[in-house]
Amino acid sequence: MRMYLSSFRTGDHPDEMLALLTRTAATPDVAVIANAVDVLPDEERRAAVEREFEALAGLGLRPSEVDLRTFFDQPSTQVATALSRFPLIWVRGGNVFVLRQALARSGADLALTELLRQDAFVYAGYSAGVCVLAPDLHGLEQCDDPKEVRTAYGDEARWDGLGLLDHVVVPHIDSPGHPESEILGAVADRYHAEGTAHRTLRDGQALVIDGDRPPRVR
Repeated sequence: MRMYLSSFRTGDHPDEMLALLTRTAATPDVAVIANAVDVLPDEERRAAVEREFEALAGLGLRPSEVDLRTFFDQPSTQVATALSRFPLIWVRGGNVFVLRQALARSGADLALTELLRQDAFVYAGYSAGVCVLAPDLHGLEQCDDPKEVRTAYGDEARWDGLGLLDHVVVPHIDSPGHPESEILGAVADRYHAEGTAHRTLRDGQALVIDGDRPPRVR
């Protein structure tokens, strides 16, 4: 399993993400999953996706969006087929509960889990795209509003994470330039008090996971 889990955007060491890639093309394709911002108005959402495209293209990658809404309520084999052609999948930040529901409704939660177990691609992303990997999402409602799931899709929020990590990653810690830094500091304090396994990241940092090697923070 290969992962580059950033606190914010591509972080300070995107070369670590590129190093995880098995280069099968001069310009590797990357799938951008931006459903964490599905609650935004269409124009704002398009601008948010374009920012991801620009950042990834600047690293020599060739981004295209895989909108999970296209696969809602379809067999997970359909989204698995769409995702399996990408050596890198980039999951941007936003609302973790909206993202979790999009993954569930599309079957991408099952597809991503299986493809990661096969080491078929690198999973990368930031903020909500990292938080959703936890076993459980309780506590993150202090930062992200679960009611936005109903606004986006007409569904109730779910509270289980993908369980691909055995702990919660809390981003934006001690990052004064980020508007969620203070509230996520309180989330980390809550996890500490409750004994919830977690790891904190400052903006610029990323957790790098490469197979059986010990995870590293860069």
